[in-house]
Amino acid sequence: MFSLNKVSLDINEGQIFGLLGPNGAGKTTLISMLCGLVKPTLGHFTIDGLSYSNHSSKIKKIIGVVPQEYALYPTLTARENLHYFGSMYGLKGADLKDKVIETLDLLGLLKFADKQIHTFSGGMKRRVNLIAGILHNPKVLFLDEPTVGVDVQSKNAIIDYLKILNQNGTTIIYTSHHLAEAEDFCDTIAILDQGRIYAKGTPKTLIDATENARNLEDVFISLTGKDLRDVI
Repeated sequence: MFSLNKVSLDINEGQIFGLLGPNGAGKTTLISMLCGLVKPTLGHFTIDGLSYSNHSSKIKKIIGVVPQEYALYPTLTARENLHYFGSMYGLKGADLKDKVIETLDLLGLLKFADKQIHTFSGGMKRRVNLIAGILHNPKVLFLDEPTVGVDVQSKNAIIDYLKILNQNGTTIIYTSHHLAEAEDFCDTIAILDQGRIYAKGTPKTLIDATENARNLEDVFISLTGKDLRDVI
């Protein structure tokens, strides 16, 4: 994993912003800093005009985080998990109950609401994982590989729901190794490698600016090379 090196980004309200890079490029480090999980040793950032150094508690209330690893309790049901996470965001009563039912229904999981998570497939867990991060209607949503290891149907359900969230005003910051998915999903992309930003722009702009590039994968390889990036 690389330390970040003079990374400077402006992410506009309402964007779907893709943060792409090889293994160990610094993506998770950057997102961890923006979510308040890792303290920067140098530099600063603001979210919705709020400086993290002065307003960390306020920022935590307006962001949602969906990690790559499942952040769910396997012996609790989907409903129980979501009521627990919703209560952590201050939701309660009928508002929380209705929100859980609504989101489970939208993502095709309502009939499994009272089944324990350990009985769910990978795609079902991914969808519950997503719901847990958006119950409080965050203004900014951080997604780390939200469709990794899922079937096509679950991937489509997740992406379609994320597009609805974005249309309703949620800014999305997304990392993935699925470059075709990122090309279709994101309106702006930054390619990060060795802790610094190599390129930023719309998928079309990046493709047009790269010689012989037919798609975002060609741009990615052109900027980051073909060497394997195995990390331990």
